[in-house]
Amino acid sequence: MKTKLQVSTAEYRKLSDEELIHRFAFRQDKLAASYLFDRYGHLIFGICLKYFKDTESAKELTQQIFIKLLDDLPRFKIENFKAWLAQVTRNQCLMALRKKNAEIATDFLQFADVENERDVHHKIEEEYLFQYLDQALATLNTEQRSCIELFYFQKKTYAEISAIMHFTIKEVKSFLQNGKRNLKIKMEALAHKAKR
Repeated sequence: MKTKLQVSTAEYRKLSDEELIHRFAFRQDKLAASYLFDRYGHLIFGICLKYFKDTESAKELTQQIFIKLLDDLPRFKIENFKAWLAQVTRNQCLMALRKKNAEIATDFLQFADVENERDVHHKIEEEYLFQYLDQALATLNTEQRSCIELFYFQKKTYAEISAIMHFTIKEVKSFLQNGKRNLKIKMEALAHKAKR
């Protein structure tokens, strides 16, 4: 006879996201995690594909993100799983792109002469560079941040950014120029503070 805790395959499909999360987080129910992946794996993959344009990279990152989610689910109170998952996926994609394009971080750190710049690169670990870039990006307005991320991290052209963001090409160039200048100022301040 079936107990209250046992659920048939058909009934699993009817469970809400919250119930599946609860079953996995508090009962270590791996079948619940499998149904969450069946339900949202395509969403994670679709977002990854938008950032990487490469099926294999998108598949690999989808697996990595879902493994990370399994670690995170017991630690967070999630009210809207789909929205939370989409945001986590976008964040992970951006982090992966930033690591792939490490030279971008150093690009924004050209605020000192060559000798001092070498010292900065030796003293500040790579992880801090990414941290500075994240903090600096967060201070930009939406237009500048979006253009910076599309141009540098996603390698979009001015025309592509114009089409995506509905800005004129002149506006895109302006947002990039002002955004890069503001990033440089902010990262210079963060690096100066770290050296104290």
